[in-house]
Amino acid sequence: MKSYNKFIKLLMILTIAVGVNISINDTAYSAATAVKTAPETVKTAPATTIYTSVNPIDVVNNPSKYLNKNIKFDAEFETYTSLGLDYKPAYKDPAKYIGILIRRNDVKQKNIPLSEMKIFLDRETAEKHPDLDSGDKIRISGKVFSTALGDPWVDVKKFEVLTVKPKDTK
Repeated sequence: MKSYNKFIKLLMILTIAVGVNISINDTAYSAATAVKTAPETVKTAPATTIYTSVNPIDVVNNPSKYLNKNIKFDAEFETYTSLGLDYKPAYKDPAKYIGILIRRNDVKQKNIPLSEMKIFLDRETAEKHPDLDSGDKIRISGKVFSTALGDPWVDVKKFEVLTVKPKDTK
């Protein structure tokens, strides 16, 4: 009877030991799985795009120097336009984009558009500024994505209205 009690105690100890071992292995497996999945759930902050301040005339005079570069400049808005949207080598969908003409900043006596620079703004952003008038000050931050026809083609990433001319009240 004494050996039978020892046998039962030994059997219980082994059962407990096996149970503890299984529990430890499950915990270790869960921890290993959590470690493997952790990098997928970690979110990193998006890199901040750095834009180089430029003079639009310099970009027009040296478009290849700015190709694939992020640029920004202040300008006077001239008008929205469809100019260049359907040109195949630098195509932008007219349903999604609209062109912008800015004034040349190297001519002060007259208001002449800088038509050599093709600037494309997504329509959603443009629709937020339907009242822009010729002469309003804007800031454009974007990327020169093409130099087709020897002209810079700019995809606008940020569009800001700096000042609005007082409206004539008639």
